[in-house]
Amino acid sequence: MSELQKDFLFVLIKSLSTSEKRQFKLYVNRLGINVDAKFLLLFSELDKMKEYNEEIILEKKISSKLQLSNLKAHLYKQILISLRLNPSHQNNRIQLREQLDFATILYQKGLYKQALKILDKAKQSALDLDEKSIASEIIELEKVIESQFITRSIDGRADELILQSTEINKQNSYATQLSNLSLKLYSEMLTHGYIKNDNDRENILNFFDSNIKNIDLKKLNFTEKLWYYKAHVWKNQLLQDYKYTIKYAYQWVELFHQNLEMIKNHPVWYIKGNTYLFKTLFIYGSIKGIEKRFEKFESIVKSDAFIHNENSQSLIFLNYYNTKMNLYFIKGDFFNGTKMIPELELKMEKHRDKIDEHHFLVLYLKIAAMFFGSKNYQNTVKYGQKIINSKGNVQEDLLFHTRILMLMAKFESGFDDDYDDFVKATMKFAKKMKNPGDLHFGIVDFFKKINDRNPKEQAIAFNEFEKELEISSQNKYDKRTLMYIDIHGWVTSKVRNVDVIEIIKEKVKLK
Repeated sequence: MSELQKDFLFVLIKSLSTSEKRQFKLYVNRLGINVDAKFLLLFSELDKMKEYNEEIILEKKISSKLQLSNLKAHLYKQILISLRLNPSHQNNRIQLREQLDFATILYQKGLYKQALKILDKAKQSALDLDEKSIASEIIELEKVIESQFITRSIDGRADELILQSTEINKQNSYATQLSNLSLKLYSEMLTHGYIKNDNDRENILNFFDSNIKNIDLKKLNFTEKLWYYKAHVWKNQLLQDYKYTIKYAYQWVELFHQNLEMIKNHPVWYIKGNTYLFKTLFIYGSIKGIEKRFEKFESIVKSDAFIHNENSQSLIFLNYYNTKMNLYFIKGDFFNGTKMIPELELKMEKHRDKIDEHHFLVLYLKIAAMFFGSKNYQNTVKYGQKIINSKGNVQEDLLFHTRILMLMAKFESGFDDDYDDFVKATMKFAKKMKNPGDLHFGIVDFFKKINDRNPKEQAIAFNEFEKELEISSQNKYDKRTLMYIDIHGWVTSKVRNVDVIEIIKEKVKLK
């Protein structure tokens, strides 16, 4: 998408469904605004555009350049108000805040009893849904009203509100502490990646332990438990300790299954928990584990009770296709996996504006790997090139392993006119990485060795490198490098002169 297309108002309008556009126009008409109102004309013009073009707006004299910024801001606000009124966007949090707003208006009019009645009902709902931040705001407003509205029961009410306020503040403190820890660990994973040595490991463990040592799981409610499990998942992901990643991802998902009403309140976190669980089960090669839990996940997200909006649908799309492709990889069923790619690409285009570039590139890498497994090396290189040519901020590991997969495809296909140049470019890239390991350079050196060698010399090189990879596979800090692309399986297949699919099936049996 071009920079011009990223105009916030334009993107918002393009995200609207037909029914949402219809509702916006009905909302505007209810306001009694002239049909020629400038912001409505601007809406119609932007709706017709395929790409954002400010010059057309100015040429049609919808607005002057000086006034356009304010007009766009006003239209943006009106669209958001219209969307807020749309029943499809209503959720518990919005409804609770609406009740809090109503009570505030009644309080300002001096209708204290009516305000307190609404607040008491809303507070109970907020506590039932574990929405403690909103419950805390409700209690604070109750305190304000009670301090001005004198009743005989003020003593009892005061003690009740003080007790509720103290308990909620304590729980909010836990939630803040755990959410800060989770966010920091997630940020660490995105910015620096997985640990690469003992020093990294010690730093993560010290940071984690210092932030969680005073937290007692037994004292936590739903929201704090959710952050507690998230923090443990992200910590163990960083440490590449997948046994414990599965444990806490499972507890994260089961927390929702034990509190089914919370899935509606936190649909995104339900999807994310399942995503981490499926990914880690894939690392363990657990076909039955994935299929069993994936079936339950699908039944829940397809139910009428689940919140279906653009955000949740985009996340379900990612989870569904990543998991389906992972199952094809585990089974070594590459040829059937490639049959799904046309359907996947159509869905990718549909969700492009809702998902960040990184997740799209991961899907491209999986598509490239699927083509490699089915011996379609030309398409492997084609989709790998999409990742390399990406202009976004792409993770180094993703770029490096894309290059390795492409080298494997170039070697296998025999279409290797640019093979030497590509090896040199890959080595140059490895040297520029923030924390390259010896294994990174060893892999590139191997590809440099095997080109232009006779079959006997290549066989020797494959044998030697297979032994090196076997040693690396025992190194806990090299594990991740060998998980991205199964170069170890490919090299082993060459040493034993069998199809790589046979190696994959052997590994699954062993796991």
